[in-house]
Amino acid sequence: MAANDVLFTITEAHLDTGLRGFPVGTCWTSDVTPNEGVSYVGYPIADLYDQEPEAVVYLLFHKQLPDAAQLAAFQADIRSRMGVSRQVIDLIRQLPREGHPMEWFINGLTLLGMTSKTGSWQEDAYNVVARVPEVVAAIFRVRNGWGDPIAPDPSLGLVENFVHMLGIPGVDQTRLTRVLRSFYVLHMDHGGGNLSTFTGRAIASGHADMYASLAGAMCALYGPLHGRANQDCLDFVRQVGSSDPADVERFVREAVARGEVIYGFGHAVLRNEDPRATIQYELGREICPDDPLFATALTLRTVANRVLSELGKVKNPNPNVDAVSGTLLNAVGLTDSSFYTLLFGLSRCNGIAAQIVDERVKMRNGKGVAIYRPDYVAVNQPPRRLER
Repeated sequence: MAANDVLFTITEAHLDTGLRGFPVGTCWTSDVTPNEGVSYVGYPIADLYDQEPEAVVYLLFHKQLPDAAQLAAFQADIRSRMGVSRQVIDLIRQLPREGHPMEWFINGLTLLGMTSKTGSWQEDAYNVVARVPEVVAAIFRVRNGWGDPIAPDPSLGLVENFVHMLGIPGVDQTRLTRVLRSFYVLHMDHGGGNLSTFTGRAIASGHADMYASLAGAMCALYGPLHGRANQDCLDFVRQVGSSDPADVERFVREAVARGEVIYGFGHAVLRNEDPRATIQYELGREICPDDPLFATALTLRTVANRVLSELGKVKNPNPNVDAVSGTLLNAVGLTDSSFYTLLFGLSRCNGIAAQIVDERVKMRNGKGVAIYRPDYVAVNQPPRRLER
């Protein structure tokens, strides 16, 4: 792309459309294309979802997959950073139970910033990778009454340590780990233009610290039109109440007639089935093939697609990443859907942190991107004078 290339001609019709499709910068960590879906530094997500999670985090920060020695060194570095201030955990215990888990997480990120920020974008980013799982696990345990938060075990991998710190009573930890490893990698990044990533980058452009920037990003993710959709998708699957194709079709048609959302279908960019959904459907066939809700999700995969295609209600009637993720989490013991966006945020903090590091210390030959300052066109504001 040449410096003088015109990427976009702005007309009045483009105003007040949420910047949709406007090129405003570059993204070095990931890309999303209509036909192939998301890729991380050029690697299709289907090639990465079963890699070591630390290797994928390394990829986002270093723009290459690590060899064995590099991976071992990176894992050791992350493990050496584990351990959250007891003050943070004590303050999390005092948060109002009426708050949503994401509101607790937003506060947890702010508390981490107050107690452990270094002033280095890179150092704080690596500390986020190491310490945010402990905050999230503590939120799970405190809110669910599972007992005191569990200290990290540095001998374990990132996701295995997170499962250890969750300490969920009575679950199959092997199945839980299998689902969470996949979920963690699939949700790490999604280009630079989604609302939470854009928000985090914009806040960091004002030189707020990494933790404040991620807290703002998680405020964006909290919204029902963004990250909280995965919570709504499981609730939707539960409402269907059947895996019989005729019952499911009747439910979908009646929901569309009432003007309701068919959760888990459609995407702003993709025009085929989201490869992250495809991966999760196959994972479901492996770990919970007899689960009733998974059977419903499988029926929705074909029936909702066909009905929405027939009715022409959305540009992409295919399943997206949220269509089945909640169903898998529910099947392995994480049955409270209000926590699903929290897990999304745990993963996405990696990609947003990597993008912030790129934007603050690497882009523009190390000068960093300038503070975000888009223009807004003033309308219906004729010159006026106060009468005196």
